[in-house]
Amino acid sequence: MTERDGGVTFAVRVVPRASGDAIEGEHGGALKVRLMAPPVDDRANDSLRRFPAEGLNVPMATVRIVAGEKSRTKRVSIADATRAQAIKALGI
Repeated sequence: MTERDGGVTFAVRVVPRASGDAIEGEHGGALKVRLMAPPVDDRANDSLRRFPAEGLNVPMATVRIVAGEKSRTKRVSIADATRAQAIKALGI
């Protein structure tokens, strides 16, 4: 997880169609995130963006997928957040 330019960026490994939304630890240097949403019509991506936005109590627009939109491995950026805030919001 890196902090710069007033935001934080980190890698995630998404597991769609899980039984619940949860963070499962680390997988290959990325945060492993289980999502109930299927990888259809950007529903998993929207769910992934919603997860930290709700934890930080910020609009979903501040959370962006900056790389890997069609992949299970993604880079997520949260604007106007510190590393400590992101860690607390994600519960890691």
